[in-house]
Amino acid sequence: MSTKMPARVVRLLAGLALFGVSVALMVRADLGLASWDVLHQGLAARTRLPMGLLVNGVALLVLLLWIPLRQRPGVGTVANVALVGLALDGTLALVPPVDPLAGRTGLLVAGVLLNGLATALYLGARLGPGPRDGLMTGLAARGLPLGPVRTLIEVTVLAVGWLLGGAVGPGTLLYAVGIGPIVAWLVPRLTVPAPAAEPTGVTAPCPA
Repeated sequence: MSTKMPARVVRLLAGLALFGVSVALMVRADLGLASWDVLHQGLAARTRLPMGLLVNGVALLVLLLWIPLRQRPGVGTVANVALVGLALDGTLALVPPVDPLAGRTGLLVAGVLLNGLATALYLGARLGPGPRDGLMTGLAARGLPLGPVRTLIEVTVLAVGWLLGGAVGPGTLLYAVGIGPIVAWLVPRLTVPAPAAEPTGVTAPCPA
């Protein structure tokens, strides 16, 4: 086992937990969510099930789509399925709804920034892509262009989530515009260095 493995596991677990916290903050802001979380919230509104439980459930379903794509999950993939939703539901239980717009805006900005940090920690651990990332890269490996595939998936889940009652708003746009630059700046600073013989590829962020 690599001597850096404990540090990688710590970053993985911290990243996944903070990811769930960040989504909960954006939920409490009630100003719009990232595309996949619009879907999760819409499903929660229709089923009356906890949103975190549905985050984990959707991740598991997406992971099943890896089978025909012959994608192999890593430790981080499995941990993603188990932990993000738990952290989300736990935070929602602790953080009450906020009424003033200024407070909601603060929660939204804090949520997006924390989400970027969480994503960089998780990706920097290099212990396997999340289920949604793996679906996109798996389709790309079968000859489909990654950019259009990702856009199509993101737009589809956003539309379905909105139709189900998920929150779309300025927070959705802020996340879409801001998360990429935040993660791009943080990932090189938070990635655990790989040994010379170990590949260093990192997938593009698609939380949870």
